[in-house]
Amino acid sequence: MSQETETALVTDSTASLTAEDRERLDVSVVSLYVILNGEQRPENEITDYKAFYKAVIESPELTTTSQPSIGDFVDVYEPLLQQGKEIVSLHLSAAISGTCESARQAATQLEKEGKGGERIRVVDSRTTAGGLALTVLAAANAIQAGASAEEAAGRAEAARENLGTWIMVDTLDYLRKGGRIGSAQAWIGSALRIKPIITLEETVKPVEKVRTQAKAIQRLKDMATETARQGETTWTAQHIQAPELAGDLAAHCREVFQCEGTFLDEMSTVLGCHAGPGLVALGTMPSELVGSKF
Repeated sequence: MSQETETALVTDSTASLTAEDRERLDVSVVSLYVILNGEQRPENEITDYKAFYKAVIESPELTTTSQPSIGDFVDVYEPLLQQGKEIVSLHLSAAISGTCESARQAATQLEKEGKGGERIRVVDSRTTAGGLALTVLAAANAIQAGASAEEAAGRAEAARENLGTWIMVDTLDYLRKGGRIGSAQAWIGSALRIKPIITLEETVKPVEKVRTQAKAIQRLKDMATETARQGETTWTAQHIQAPELAGDLAAHCREVFQCEGTFLDEMSTVLGCHAGPGLVALGTMPSELVGSKF
């Protein structure tokens, strides 16, 4: 989006947006952090995913992650506020990360300092990755169409309420170790014998137990087919170190949705640390809420 608007859009690095996506949608990104072998790095600086996951597997320490600091948000917000803009700030689920809270505290700090923090609207997307990217897309299209910050935030919330996500994980072990397993905890006893399909509705929730990887991918395809019957849909198919499986799912989605998908890439390394390699995800949203094709 090249046109200047009075509303700026901010998200975080777990949204599945490439550098080109960010420029096209005119969105600023605040990075989360990965802590590998005692070294903290912004995840948006990690570009070689294969080498990263090799290092994670070989590390004697548990790789952890960290939310952005209040200062990280201030650094992004302050220049936008100085330009007289209002800000809509969309972030991954507050139930699994403190990122939204850091954003709100930064807004409060800037308001107390008389720097316009009251012009910041922080929206909890209740999701992440492709779902967060679709929510960002809905808000960006609203802004391009002339929506106010309040209207753009409302569009993002409406998009969030109508988002569908289905995720096959190779194992629940990573989610368990990271403490993000939610109500899927009940499946731990049989986790070695299944390929769990989960969803993210604020927190991780179990959807279905499937015995094999092939059957799990077929279930994701079935879910895509069922969703396609409901009307025009914008979709995304993503993965963590499983490009062939995601490609197979995407090919099916192109057929049933009769359109190209969006944000067809690998999820962020922060999410990879918590979900583990082998993940494949399907995300869907009614196209009327997205506002236009990507």
